[in-house]
Amino acid sequence: MSQRLDGIAYPPRGMAREVAARYIGVGTTKFDELVADGRMPRPKRVDGRKVWDRVALDLAFSDLPTDGNAIDEIISRAKVRS
Repeated sequence: MSQRLDGIAYPPRGMAREVAARYIGVGTTKFDELVADGRMPRPKRVDGRKVWDRVALDLAFSDLPTDGNAIDEIISRAKVRS
């Protein structure tokens, strides 16, 4: 049986804890701290499974303090204007 590939590489919308931590560039212990203190979003529930939303992770990551990251600064300015 062959699988059709769509030719587009993309991360999944829902991510397990380990994948979500890796996605934002931290280990699972630091990720747990960020979730606990509200800097990263809480997971969604899919039956008994916890799944992190990639879009929510992107938004939370953009809200983290920056050391001169131009992309985050542009996003922050756009939020102020709207």
